[in-house]
Amino acid sequence: MAGAKTIVCFGDSNTHGYNNKNGKRFSEHVRWPMVLQDLLGEEYLVREEGLSGRTTVFEDPLYEGLSGVSMIRPILLTHEPVSLLIIMLGTNDVKERFSATAENISRGLERLIRKAQSVEEAFTEEKPKILIIAPYPIDPEYKDTIVGNEMGKDCCEKSKAIIPLYEAVAKRTGCAFLSAQDIAGVENYPYDYMHLSPDAHKALAERLSQWIPDYFSEEGK
Repeated sequence: MAGAKTIVCFGDSNTHGYNNKNGKRFSEHVRWPMVLQDLLGEEYLVREEGLSGRTTVFEDPLYEGLSGVSMIRPILLTHEPVSLLIIMLGTNDVKERFSATAENISRGLERLIRKAQSVEEAFTEEKPKILIIAPYPIDPEYKDTIVGNEMGKDCCEKSKAIIPLYEAVAKRTGCAFLSAQDIAGVENYPYDYMHLSPDAHKALAERLSQWIPDYFSEEGK
């Protein structure tokens, strides 16, 4: 893999590969970053950096170490040189205990992006390349599952409201943007209605396996 482009996938449980059917983790044959690695081949090195519960910037009063903005610098430096950073966060930010509006969450994303862009030495190019993926929205049925009390009220609504706000943030910060909601086959697993199904992991990986080579081709790199 000499000269391979390194892609860092920075996200939450839907990047880590949480299986809400059994409370464990999907295998590497299911998780979208590893499926993406297989599809892209040896020209790329895909690095998994998913953590259940991770937020963009919010410190969780119940669990430590989940604020993305506090971890992005060491993670980028761990994997340098980074050709592309993919950020897919926001699902946990909608939790009721954070009392964050959709606008607050989008501002948190922007702060995270600005922090990542400041770590120029970790990227292969002078201008960091970042793809923002707006997470697939939480389905209304989550309220009646095991995660209902953990997440709290209004999560479905806020998870939908952040999508256009994320697109605006991506444009403002010079990042590429995709919405998981617009990718055919992406869906939530019907056990808690907020974690991706195995088919959704595959669909997301397949879409990115097409998007990423095209992106680098257009960038001329």
